[in-house]
Amino acid sequence: MMKLLRHIAGTALSLGLCTGAVLAQSNGTTDLRSLDTENEALVWQAIGRLDSAKGSYCTGTLISPDLVLTAAHCVFSGIDLVNPSDLTFQAGLTHGTAAAKRQVSQIEVLNTYDPANGMSAVNIRTDVALVRLAERIPSHELDPFVVYSGQLPKGPVSVVSYGKGRSEALSRQDQCQVVHTQTGLIALDCDLTFGSSGAPVFTHLNGRGQIVALISGGGSWGGKDVALGMILPEVVGALKRQMRANKPAPRARVKRLTVGGNKGGTGAKFVTAKGS
Repeated sequence: MMKLLRHIAGTALSLGLCTGAVLAQSNGTTDLRSLDTENEALVWQAIGRLDSAKGSYCTGTLISPDLVLTAAHCVFSGIDLVNPSDLTFQAGLTHGTAAAKRQVSQIEVLNTYDPANGMSAVNIRTDVALVRLAERIPSHELDPFVVYSGQLPKGPVSVVSYGKGRSEALSRQDQCQVVHTQTGLIALDCDLTFGSSGAPVFTHLNGRGQIVALISGGGSWGGKDVALGMILPEVVGALKRQMRANKPAPRARVKRLTVGGNKGGTGAKFVTAKGS
């Protein structure tokens, strides 16, 4: 039976769930590689840091020009959903420079996720959040990643994330393995640490990486430390429908017309009639 231990969001918003040691690969080594330059990070710039106004962060991924995918526990403070305006997405952040920076305008989490329920199997399966950006990032500036829609593919996966001690640049683990799946849950031997919550797990079977899971937290399987995540397609589909249903109505903009004497040139203008 899988023993569920902890979220790995040591710098994430869900501070009450942030205990436990750094996760390591099952072989005791790491092949995490920091993407320290803009050129190295270029292909991964749709992945960014989701920052809280309180100074904490998680990893998030652009999946459309205005939607970012992250872990649900990253958008809670205790048991309360954070105010969207307190979150900022910095795409491709590398040593203080972001490819794009946007405020958040909407947050959606499924009602089956309970922030008070910790690392239960039910919670991990739906530990997914969608956040809408207040302003779109055009696709010609950043190419969003696609959520993989098929069955979990065989073969190695990769993870790209921020984390404790490497919060200013993305790091990538080129190869780690799925060691177990169980009714919507996935366990991997990936090397991750605090702040990696919400990090995308990629398959590369069909060219450019597609997202097969998100990192929720850490636990143990068969006596070894593992990273825990969830199977995504159905959860993301439900969140998109919920987001469309709850999308705030656009504010009506009233333009006031003034009669005469408007030196700014924005009021009503009158033409003098030239009668006979």
